[in-house]
Amino acid sequence: MTSRKPFIVGIGGTTRPGSSAEQALALALKFAAEKGAETKHFAGKDLALPMYDPDPACLTDEARTMIEALRRADGLILSSPCYHGAVSGLVKNAVDYTEEMRADPRVYLDGRAVGVIGLGYGFQGPVAVVAQLRSIAHALRGWPTPLGVAINSAVVKFTNGECSEPAIVNQIDIMAGQVFDFATMQIAKG
Repeated sequence: MTSRKPFIVGIGGTTRPGSSAEQALALALKFAAEKGAETKHFAGKDLALPMYDPDPACLTDEARTMIEALRRADGLILSSPCYHGAVSGLVKNAVDYTEEMRADPRVYLDGRAVGVIGLGYGFQGPVAVVAQLRSIAHALRGWPTPLGVAINSAVVKFTNGECSEPAIVNQIDIMAGQVFDFATMQIAKG
């Protein structure tokens, strides 16, 4: 038994409130919370940050809030739409702010599980986004979960936090569980 709940941060979505990427992320965080995690969701307007600049004078209060949550995080879930074959600029820019963690005792995402969700209208784009998010997690010393979730939004619909496809709901639940389990093990390890 751990002495505290794992803290899992979610980053993702689009500038449009209620986007499929945001709802998929919210569903993943809901599953993590049901397993016992404390969660924090950064989406939409939370991610409308200035382009990352390493000058400390350029760090906004919103960016500081996100970085402090990431510093405290035991796990992370990223959710991005596919824009022109790649992770969205909004999500990538938010992740770029982890550069502020370069000199931390726990550098970047070191020792943290990272779950990933990619969405797009078709099959090719979401798979590309999942691969890119995994690569980004590796570059930041994170541990991508065995299951990444690729969602074809031409077929799968999100409405009011509900997903139309039970198989996708199950995949999101499994991935959230993998983040939760890894975070729990890391906490127990001390």
